[in-house]
Amino acid sequence: MSSELTKPESQSEQHAPFEQLRLARDIIATEARALTELANNIPSGFITAVNAIADCSGNLIVIGMGKAGLIGQKLVATFASTGTPAHFLHPAEAVHGDLGRVQARDVVLLLSYSGETEEVTRLLTALAELQVTRIAMTSKSTSTLATQSEIVLELGQLEEAGALGLAPSTSTTAMLALGDALALVLSKQRAFTSLDFARFHPAGSLGKKLAKVADCMRTLDQCRVAHQDNTIREVFTQSQLPGRRTGAVMLVDDQHRLTGLFTDSDLARLLEQNKEQCFDTPIREFMTKQPICIDASKMLSEAVEVLAQRRISELPVINQQAEPVGMIDITDTVSLLPVVDADENSTIPFPADATYRAFNL
Repeated sequence: MSSELTKPESQSEQHAPFEQLRLARDIIATEARALTELANNIPSGFITAVNAIADCSGNLIVIGMGKAGLIGQKLVATFASTGTPAHFLHPAEAVHGDLGRVQARDVVLLLSYSGETEEVTRLLTALAELQVTRIAMTSKSTSTLATQSEIVLELGQLEEAGALGLAPSTSTTAMLALGDALALVLSKQRAFTSLDFARFHPAGSLGKKLAKVADCMRTLDQCRVAHQDNTIREVFTQSQLPGRRTGAVMLVDDQHRLTGLFTDSDLARLLEQNKEQCFDTPIREFMTKQPICIDASKMLSEAVEVLAQRRISELPVINQQAEPVGMIDITDTVSLLPVVDADENSTIPFPADATYRAFNL
């Protein structure tokens, strides 16, 4: 008689959606309480850590293992993008030669909630010999990591979220928040500006939002420009350009100063009103005089706000002599336009703190 192997019963549990949502709320609430407690009790070594990194003539080196290492990599990205040169050093690779990346003028931030992570603590002697400033982010000041570091950022005893309370969750959230606080306080202390931020984020919509008008406008060779004394017929027969064209002609006087704007919509309006006889009239008679303009040195976000607030499609770009140097066309900035609330028919400006500085000539 053959015996059958008994299969273990499944340990998985099926929870109702309501119970799943309750568990999710509990997890988030646990982490939120820890962050509130951390915000109300910033570690005593925080200011010392900020000043040590601010005075560093080298780089900030961040070290962490496992989940703390992943948090460290994110913090490196935040420090680097906000004005603090930073690099991540994996502790396992460090003992196999990568410790040579660390120089005496660097500052090292070591992450270990327990303060006893072997891969991290075994670096402490070598780091001391290199005479680098060591900042420990850990749970208690009596841990091995804390006692062998010059600056301690003590997180305190935290309750990990979840039913088991084992997976790093609350502790890594606290590390991330405190690390972000370090990076952004340093950024503020260094007077890091949006222009500095733009230099480190040249790609994508973020870089475009932070770029200057001069960097994103259609240059003069891509725009239609004509003298205000030319007739409408002359302007449209002589201002042909290859490729995509802007929907407006910029009009200038004898000094090449911008005096007006004539759009394709203006031309269509004359056709709709059967005013073809006006085509041989100087275009200045029908142009929009003293059009809204923007200086080439302004931020692109300001130009986008002008387009949205004034509900226009073309925005001439001028220099200090009021000469046209380019054009911002709405089709080039669609992804950056403000969100419009259809129900309220209201526009939410982008960015919220942008200053509206367009001016009339």
